[in-house]
Parts: sequence; C-alpha cells; structure tokens
Amino acid sequence: MKDKIIAVALLAQSFSVQAQNNAEKIEFVNFSKVNITDNFWKPKIDKVAVVTIPVCIDQTEVKTPRIRNFEKVARNKGEKHEGIFYDDSDVYKALEAIAYSLKTHPNKTLEAKADEWIDKIAAAQQPDGYLNTMYTLNEPQNRYTDMSMHEDYNCGHMIEAATAYYNVTGKRKLLDVAIKWANHFNSLFGPGKRDWVTGHQELELALVKLFKATHDSTYVKLSDWLLSERGHKLAKGYTWTDWKDTAYAQDVVPVKEQKEITGHAVRAMYMYTGAADVAEITGDKGYMNAMKTVWEDVVYRNMYITGGIGSSGGNEGFSTDYDLPNENAYCETCASVGMVFWNQRMNALTGESMYIDVLEKSLYNGALDGLSLDGTRFFYGNPLASNGRHTRREWFGTACCPANIARLIASLGNYIYAQSSDGVWINLFVGSNTSIDLAKGSIGLNMQTNYPMDGNVKINVTTAKKIKYSMHIRIPGYINGIAVPGNLYNFVEPDNIIAPYTLTVNGVSVPYKTEKGYAIIEREWKNNDVVEFNIPLTVKKILARNELKQDNDRMALQRGPLIYCFEGADNNGKAWNMLLPANAEFTTQNFTVKDENVIALVSNLPVVNISADGASVNTGVQQVKAIPYYTWCNRGSNPMQVWLPTKIKDIKINN
Repeated sequence: MKDKIIAVALLAQSFSVQAQNNAEKIEFVNFSKVNITDNFWKPKIDKVAVVTIPVCIDQTEVKTPRIRNFEKVARNKGEKHEGIFYDDSDVYKALEAIAYSLKTHPNKTLEAKADEWIDKIAAAQQPDGYLNTMYTLNEPQNRYTDMSMHEDYNCGHMIEAATAYYNVTGKRKLLDVAIKWANHFNSLFGPGKRDWVTGHQELELALVKLFKATHDSTYVKLSDWLLSERGHKLAKGYTWTDWKDTAYAQDVVPVKEQKEITGHAVRAMYMYTGAADVAEITGDKGYMNAMKTVWEDVVYRNMYITGGIGSSGGNEGFSTDYDLPNENAYCETCASVGMVFWNQRMNALTGESMYIDVLEKSLYNGALDGLSLDGTRFFYGNPLASNGRHTRREWFGTACCPANIARLIASLGNYIYAQSSDGVWINLFVGSNTSIDLAKGSIGLNMQTNYPMDGNVKINVTTAKKIKYSMHIRIPGYINGIAVPGNLYNFVEPDNIIAPYTLTVNGVSVPYKTEKGYAIIEREWKNNDVVEFNIPLTVKKILARNELKQDNDRMALQRGPLIYCFEGADNNGKAWNMLLPANAEFTTQNFTVKDENVIALVSNLPVVNISADGASVNTGVQQVKAIPYYTWCNRGSNPMQVWLPTKIKDIKINN
C-alpha cells in the first residue's frame, strides 16, 4: 500500500493540484482481503461461483459466438464476425467475474478455462495492440472511425478483467494485453493527437484501475483527458449524427460543468465513477463539485425507491424529473450495478454515509433483483409492478446484465470495509472477516450478523498490540427516519422518528461522536475487544413526493435495507386488488421463497373481490403477505406491486 500512496502522491503533484491528505484519504478494503461468512450473502456468492458463472461460460462459448469470434481472428482465414459489435465486452465481464470467484472459490478447472480464453484473446490482438473482433474480421479499414461503436468500451472491460485476474492469480498475460492496447490507444489519441469521445463510457474508470495495477501515470492522465473531451462537439458517430442526441452520452456540456442527469443510465454511471476515480487521485474539485450536483439530481428527483435508475426504455435511461412509472419502469440491472460503483467512490471521496445508504438500497433491491434465486435466470429491466407479463430470461441478445450482476456479487467484499491511515470504516453489515494495515499496526475485524434478517451486529477485534485508532460505524439513514437522502421518499409518521439503537464495547456503553452519518469510537483498542451494534429493523411505510405522480396516494414498505412487494403467488394470484391504509399494522413472519429464507410482512388489508358470476364486486378484509422485492418472479410470472394504493379512486373493468 505504501508504494501505491507514493505513486498517487507523485501523480497528484504532476497534475499541480492538492491531493487529499493521506491521513484523511479513505480507501476501501479490496475484496481479496475480505472473507464473507454470513447467511445472506455467502450462499449467493457460492451460487454465482457454482451456477451463474458456468451459465455465463456456456452462453459465451457454446450457445453464442462470442468466443468463436476471437478464434476466427486468430485463424485469419477471412471469416466473418457473428453477433453484435459489443459482444467482446461480455467475454471480459465474465472473465472478471471468474477472477473474483477464484479468490473466494479456488477452482483449477475454472482457472484453466479462464487461461484458455485469455490465450484466445491474446491471439486475437493485432501487432499494433488493437483488439476488436468485429472490426478486425469485417472492416479493419474502419477502425476508430465511429466513436459510438464500443471499441473503447469493449477494451475498458478487458482492462477491468485483466487487473482483476492479475490481482487474484498473479498471472500477467491478460494484463500485458491490456497494457499493449492502452499504449496503442494512447499513441493515437490525446493532447496534440486525435480527439476521441467515448461513445459508451467505461474506459475512463478502467484506465484508473490499470494505473493502480501498474503505477504508470499515463493511464490516469489519459482518463482525465477523455473526460475533458466531452461537451465540445468533438464526437463523431451514429449516436450523435443519426440520433442527434448529445445528452444520450452525457456530451452536452463538459463534465465539470454538468448539473443534471441525462441520457443513458449505464453510460452516466460509468462516467461519473471514472470521474470520481480521477478526482480521488488528482484532487480535482471540478469533478467533485459537478458530481455532487448531478448525484443530487439523480437521488432527489430520478431514483426509484429500490435504488434503481433509468425509467425510460426508449433511451435506456432518464427522461424528465419525477417521471418514475412502475409497471413500465426500465430500471436496468446494469444501471443499479453502476449506482453501487459510483456511490462507493463518492463515499471514499467525502466520507459521507449517505452515499452508502444509497449504495445499500441499490445493492439489496435494484441490483440483486437482476439475478434469480437459483442463479440461472436474469432480469434486464426491473419493474416495480407487473400484471404478470414479466419473466426472468436465460440470456439476452444484449447480454451485459448477467455477467455484470455476477461480477458485482462475486466482488461484494469490495464494499464492506474502508480505511485511512488511522481509522477503519464499517459500511455494510455483512458477516465477514478481514485484516487491515494501519499506520500503527495491523488489526483484524470479524463481523458476525444475520443482517438483514435481524439487526444485531457484533465485531470482534484482534490485534497483536494495543493500537489507538477510530472505528467508524455507519448509522443507516432509516434509523434516523430518512427513507432516502433528499426527501423524494419519506417515511409515514411515526416511522420517520429516530429509532433508538445501542452501541457497546465489551458490553459497556462507550462515548462516541456522530459525524457524516457514522458513529465514531476513538480509543486504544486491544486484542479481543468486542463491539456490538443493535440496529432496530422495523416495518416502515413510505410515501413519495407529490411531484412523483405515479405514486400519488400510494404507499410502499421497507424493513431494514429491503423494499417489499406484494406478489400474486402469496395472495391468491392477485396483487392489484389490495389497499394499504396508513393505519395498517404488519407483523413479521419467517418464510421461504423457493429455498430463500426471508422475513415476510403480514397484515389484514382491504381487498376488492369479483363475485363468482363476474356480475359484481365486493370489498372485504383479507390476510396478505409481502416479500422482499429481490425475490419476486422466482415462482413463475404473476402479478406484483411495490406501491399499493391507499384508497380507491377509480374502477376500470376488464374482461
């Protein structure tokens, strides 16, 4: 870590900016140093390793032509490309997921498969470093002529896979391919060379990862330059010329001047993640100021209660403020994954817990919903209501989401703990253990919890000697009566009052201060100290602001980080005939959806029923059940709603 800090400091000097002081710098603990043990996430990580990754491999090299395209390039027999021009990226995302999985689930057969793929990728790289199967096979004369064609996007994912695989296995072959491509790209584009605006942002964040793997400042400078290219009418490609939509790729104004979220949701998330990565290293406040403003626009006016974003299927992204339909929500899985990335970076830059609150909401709801409980099927979009027409799919023509959710779950350890030179941060409550090197010595943390089933968290500290440092424990916003930052959604009284929690060390209450949403315990820690944090997990009712018309006179439910939904499978095949009065009371019930143990919410609610002869309707009271949103549509296609109406406003008769 010392070498990395020196490299970052030297790079900051080369940019002539003031980098964040090392003592204040927050850095997340890498997943490779975190062992996850709890009952909620470990089975999911296991399932990704044993089920989901093999599904991705089968789809990538057997059922679709993605790997075959690399083989064709290597054969050099004049064969044509099959599939879509961005299919290479799915190979790289699957490789990245494999890399993370190999750390948690060492598997020689899987590693051999990854090495086999890497050999094929390396064989397809051109002598000058270029790597793209579609252009190499079909139209090599047109390389880098259309900025919309994902040449940079594909190789950004290749860089991410390469750095992950190198970090886990120590093998350099794919990393060397990535370095060769990055140097090739840098030889063509940059100050005094050709302009380039990334058509689908991804390369920006990937180049920072390459810098962290190599300590070569060339790559951060290139990332910073790519960000600076936006907003100057420099782009050439179908996104701009055919669609005439510069907002789609966040190219209306320069990044540092952006104030509103626009366009394609995943593109935006990857760009702002890359900007945060550059800002972390260079200390550039221009990026930070813009990102704070845009973040507020997302969370305050354009985010679903599930942490999902991007309401429109037309542009796979944002439309107008407060336009958040439920049944027609697009809410792409990849966009929720991007929200996890971006909010992690924002937390590292600011130390503000509200970013982890949003990360947690996206992770447990909008993103996790993208993977079926058995690990074999996927959602591309994640609606908040369904009349029964939605279904999970085995794969997609545009197959970004399966490998993306797989790599997120496999790398969950990246988001739990963080550190500075004299402090540790507990951000997510996930049963796990890690070792952290601080300036004054090393400490071990062993977190035990059954979260989100219950809110009891115990952290055992191990250390060879007494060490003075601060432990920052996130106080979830919902404890303080905050549904989301910015009041787009609010808890109904009395759920909006601060809930009492307890925090002890060795069974005794200790003094602590609260700052930026964290409880901070500063003390001299000794071996076998035990911290206990009791988080009250109560059922909370949620209302949306009046401006969000689709949720007027409707309420939703939350318990801990989980948003709930009503699904027909648990309610006599219906989810659209219920009312949720403000005074409704819910009890919790241990329940299973398929093989997933969950806490269900049960209440007696008013319902509207149709008479047996279909000639009339009547109202009554019926016991209904709500389940965590991420578990819906795992028992076949059936109706579902997150937001239930609080009263009857109209009746529409269908036959």
